[in-house]
Amino acid sequence: MRGSNESLDRAALHQLQTDRLAETVKRAYETVPFYREQLEDAGVEPDDIESLEDITTLPMTTKEDFRDQYPDGLFAVDDEELTRIHASSGTTGKPKIVSYTDDDLDIWSRTMARSLAAAGVEPGDTVQNAYGYGLFTGGLGFHQGAEELGTTVVPTSSGGTQRQIELAQDLESDVLACTPSYALYFAETAEEMGLNPRDLPISVIAYGAETCTEPMREEIEEQLNATGINNYGLSEIIGPGVAAECHEAQDGLHIWEDHFYPEVVDPRTGDPVEEGEEGELILTTLTKEAMPVLRYRTGDLTTLTYDECECGRTMVRMKNITGRADDLLIVRGVNLYPSEIEHVVLEIDGVAPYYRIDLAKEGSLDVMELTIETTEESNRNEDELRNVILTRLQNVLSFTPDDLELVDQGSIARTEVGKVQRVYDHRK
Repeated sequence: MRGSNESLDRAALHQLQTDRLAETVKRAYETVPFYREQLEDAGVEPDDIESLEDITTLPMTTKEDFRDQYPDGLFAVDDEELTRIHASSGTTGKPKIVSYTDDDLDIWSRTMARSLAAAGVEPGDTVQNAYGYGLFTGGLGFHQGAEELGTTVVPTSSGGTQRQIELAQDLESDVLACTPSYALYFAETAEEMGLNPRDLPISVIAYGAETCTEPMREEIEEQLNATGINNYGLSEIIGPGVAAECHEAQDGLHIWEDHFYPEVVDPRTGDPVEEGEEGELILTTLTKEAMPVLRYRTGDLTTLTYDECECGRTMVRMKNITGRADDLLIVRGVNLYPSEIEHVVLEIDGVAPYYRIDLAKEGSLDVMELTIETTEESNRNEDELRNVILTRLQNVLSFTPDDLELVDQGSIARTEVGKVQRVYDHRK
């Protein structure tokens, strides 16, 4: 299954985006008081949008705007036109509420079906959906996209991993949809049950909701003998289904640009960066009815490439997220992202794909403790492995932790439900 727009000529796509951007700005201006005020403050009227380049004149939307407008200040339709409401996590305060009309849900289903088709999922396959159902958009997003594609959905939700493994065997599940950390936990649990996870029928792991480095993808693919495909989305824009890798290339995620317009900017200044240069991803919805969003600051750091993809799709690709602008760790003047540490240590033989970072204060100094699991198959002794890790961190990141603790495999807490926590900041 491939929609006609996925391989659209770039000039034709550009025109489609321009038309839809003008409609979105007009809708936001006329139906959302928050955006009307923001646009007036910026001196922009809907009729001013004549080309895609005019998007830079629009104000940006932030997470704080979502929280300030809680619960429905960003809604563009009346309650009777709403079909569904979701919410993102509210770990730092009120959750971010998002809404959908019938047409929004239809678009969401189609973009998720695109994402799964890009992953190599085919009509008639059995998709075991281990994302959580409820206010979190992951579970229902993958579910309705899989149904739209014509697959059989097994809505296991998160948790109950032994039962999940039994169902995968008994129902011969072709696809496992879950977070990357859960895929590893799934394989580990299968081994504890006396099974070889490589013998399970799963051939595709459709993962998302967490940052996944290339070494972690390789670990997932090795342990489950399956193709790992990265998916990207966020509740504020629509949920999962904003972008996905293709199985042909596995080289960046195609953003479904006919529905979500991407920009990359310098996270400090908000100025656009050159193509191929890393910056913060900014997304604008082009077809959302219930809640149009203008230039949303995702906080995710990536690059965009418009090079032709071997799969034939013409839509821009974003590189895997390297970190989040608000996840930056500053320890004794050194800037680090957790994903950078993960990328370095997981490439080392003898290191298991589980780690945690603990930050604390000693007097006026920041200190970091890094805890890493080792594999039972490691042919290095603990002192040798410790030296290799510390040397690699220093050579690649010009940084070494204040304390490095190596622990046996299985020592770090796993999670069956929700996103894995890697960083524990005790300084606050």
